[in-house]
Amino acid sequence: MAAPSQTVRAPTFRERYSRQVLFSSIGPDGQERIEQAHVAIVGVGATGAAAASLLARAGVGTLTLIDRDFVEESNLQRQVLFDEADARASLPKADAARRKIAAFNSEIEIRARVADLVPANIHELLQSAQIVLDATDNFETRYLLNDYAVEQQKPWIYAAAVGAYAVTMNILPAETACLACIFPEPPHGAVETCDTSGILNTAVNLAASIEVTEALKWIVGARDKMRRTLLSCDLWNNEWTEIAAAAPRAGCAVCAQRDFTHLRGEGRPHITLCGRDSVQIHERSRPIDLAEMEDRLSPHGHVLRNDLLLRFRRGEHTLTLFPDGRAIIQGTTDVALARSLYARFIGS
Repeated sequence: MAAPSQTVRAPTFRERYSRQVLFSSIGPDGQERIEQAHVAIVGVGATGAAAASLLARAGVGTLTLIDRDFVEESNLQRQVLFDEADARASLPKADAARRKIAAFNSEIEIRARVADLVPANIHELLQSAQIVLDATDNFETRYLLNDYAVEQQKPWIYAAAVGAYAVTMNILPAETACLACIFPEPPHGAVETCDTSGILNTAVNLAASIEVTEALKWIVGARDKMRRTLLSCDLWNNEWTEIAAAAPRAGCAVCAQRDFTHLRGEGRPHITLCGRDSVQIHERSRPIDLAEMEDRLSPHGHVLRNDLLLRFRRGEHTLTLFPDGRAIIQGTTDVALARSLYARFIGS
């Protein structure tokens, strides 16, 4: 006699998140808010992939993932949503992340946007999100995000990691300091990047964990628990520092004067196609020390330098960099790819 068949019941939302609901600061009401929330993540590399995984597992109902880049083998050391097959296929990171998330939480909505976030599309891409998480690799995009968030009175969270260093800050427009309050001007000259200075995957995951926890506080209504400082951590040297960011800075060009130069596109380098199979980035206001840049880039490709320029060849792409920050990227007519290469190896 055959044993009676048994119906295997899929876990319900409440079972899936039962341990999270048991945490009294979230509870059933907080979980409902999480399931109804829409979070956008700008950049789905190391920090963004970790943040997306954590938010998806927490049950955030809708995630918008925006990234202009594709998966490479060197990403696998720290970018937790990708595997070797993704790297072999050079899949766009946003779409690869969507596929991976769907495999462990098919109940939430993932909107993958393979795009470069620029003034022309930022309102369209972010308009329906309630809160925005920064996981970009450059200050150019962060200042654009800051302008947009202050203009729209929308919260966003700044996060970055390089080497063993992680940093993050909550920006609640009209309540806390904005990015321009703390850093009125973008960094000048060469900027450290993961591709030139390396990175520990632990620093990435720390930045993402703090950022996501702060986002969950905002989603469930625990704004009084959100940190009001710029927090930076050097995990290797055991150094933790905080800078007060509880109130906007008097006279801030963005949140006080509402002068959104980056949102208007005035703070962005002009980019043009330059002859056959090349793109020129006209960033003429950031002096570059070519000798220092040679030292940084030499481990990552072939470098030739003289007093007038530096040429860096990596794979099929050649980047010619000038002392004023202008660069020509040869081997592509894809503006988004050219910007990505510039951000990765020069910083922006």
